[in-house]
Amino acid sequence: MSYEITLLTTMAISILFALSLNFISGFCGQISLGHAAFLGTGAYVSALMTKASVPFLLTLPVAALAAATLGFVIGLTSLRVRHDFLAITTMGAGFLFVGIVRQQDFLGGEVGISGIPGTGFSRIGFMVFCMALAAAFMAFSLYVRKSWMGFVFQSVADNEDVARVLGIDASRYKLIAFVIGTATAGIAGALYAHHFRYIGPDSFGFVESVSVLAMVIVGGIGSVWGVALAAAMLSIMPLLFQFIDDYKLLAYSALLFLMMRFAPDGIAGLFTRAFTRRRSTEV
Repeated sequence: MSYEITLLTTMAISILFALSLNFISGFCGQISLGHAAFLGTGAYVSALMTKASVPFLLTLPVAALAAATLGFVIGLTSLRVRHDFLAITTMGAGFLFVGIVRQQDFLGGEVGISGIPGTGFSRIGFMVFCMALAAAFMAFSLYVRKSWMGFVFQSVADNEDVARVLGIDASRYKLIAFVIGTATAGIAGALYAHHFRYIGPDSFGFVESVSVLAMVIVGGIGSVWGVALAAAMLSIMPLLFQFIDDYKLLAYSALLFLMMRFAPDGIAGLFTRAFTRRRSTEV
């Protein structure tokens, strides 16, 4: 039973993390290759605070604020670049984060931080808490998607220049999406640190950024339920099959290539086309 609880908790944290990237890339069209840095920021802040005897729940808003602040700074500096250049900028930020963490003794350096205190929840209670947070952000994403802000995000993602001509402050809304997405990644990081009770620089490297990007693209970039489904499946595959964990970067990169080549709109697009085809044959 404890193994199933671990799988479900990992799945819930991954869904929250993937949806945070979907908010940035799927809703507002900003590709990030360094999203694991924000997960790591939240994880390190929360771990250090709980080791200093601060209650776990009080660390969550601080972890979100720290990740959002970093996201705001990177988002602000990234406003002048687009598409491939933005991806390279965020990838550089991710490498910079790992490089800084490795050199800081108070962050555990290469060894990382172990012996992270518990959350005060039981194992089942923590699993339910993680699931509730993932479900809450799913509901928030669906609400934003159908709101006026969701339409503004979509117009910026479709054609930023046209959006500016229509009077939309594209830079402002790109920054809002970046801050909300990175703050949520910070909360996911706090959950991650207290789920595994150990964090290190390699936990938040380029492989993790590619993994979460694979979840978003496989699910269907911009689709809330598709990304949640893909995150649920891809997060537990390395735990079920050891060879996937050993060749994670290769496996997820190959999956990314196949999806971009044969189904660029992901699982959500495949389901939509199958449903449309079935309805047309019934008519």
